[in-house]
Amino acid sequence: MLPTPRGALTPDRRLADLTWLRVGGAADWLFQPADEADLAAFLAALDPAVAVFPMGVGSNLIVRDGGLRAVVIRLGRAFSDIRVEGERVIAGAAALDAHVARKAAEAGRDLAFLRTIPGSIGGAVRMNAGCYGHYVSDFLEEFRIVTRQGRIETRPAAALNLRYRQSDLPEGAVVIEATFRAPQGDPVVLAARMEEQVAKRDASQPTKERSAGSTFRNPVGHSSTGRADDTHELKAWKVIDDAGMRGARRGGAQMSGMHSNFLINTGGATAADLEELGEEVRKSVFQHSGITLEWEIMRVGEPAAE
Repeated sequence: MLPTPRGALTPDRRLADLTWLRVGGAADWLFQPADEADLAAFLAALDPAVAVFPMGVGSNLIVRDGGLRAVVIRLGRAFSDIRVEGERVIAGAAALDAHVARKAAEAGRDLAFLRTIPGSIGGAVRMNAGCYGHYVSDFLEEFRIVTRQGRIETRPAAALNLRYRQSDLPEGAVVIEATFRAPQGDPVVLAARMEEQVAKRDASQPTKERSAGSTFRNPVGHSSTGRADDTHELKAWKVIDDAGMRGARRGGAQMSGMHSNFLINTGGATAADLEELGEEVRKSVFQHSGITLEWEIMRVGEPAAE
């Protein structure tokens, strides 16, 4: 038996309509906590043998067709507050990255790099999200979590050991808030820069398609800095192009013709179509250049039963 929370606890919840790629089977349970106390009490009472999976807005995720044997935790409005206190920007984990960038800019604080990053702050912290040469690690001061054991803790950014698209977030912990130290900026200048970033993104990426952002990490991501010092030759899209995989298809899955590091669901794709096409791309790139691409999209769950 699972604990009885104040929030919503739904059995056998299909996850396809909660991910940007619109694929995936059902989770054993979906828990949407009422607030942080509800989340903490639920995790404290939950059998330690039951797996939990914190899920953001599903922007960087493939849930396999057989679903997820876990309690999926999805934070809602109670975790989306954004406030600016001097040079600090404090954002709930469910706040969208773009909203945090805009609200910070209105207050004269520069977190503009977040504007074009899909997803929410919890995921951005966990993956050390970055864009235009800046990363979460450049600005994060501290973060709050609910541990798998149900304790609410505040930890310094250094505890995450943030690096390229990775962190040492404890297993089963749920990020609930992040505090950034943001440099000062002119609101008008920041707004103009963000508009330019959005226009640049929309001109070069398939933002109208069902995708999950960048599929693979740039090969330079093997560095520990996470800086944008990658060369043109070592962009993931470039090595995919060189291997002849731009526009490659499998079932309803396709590597975008607009940007070859974007895996898209053209309609009717299964999670297996998407993941298997990604693996074909990795194999082709390795055969062509000797480079092993690493997935940036998280893949979780079980394949469909035969």
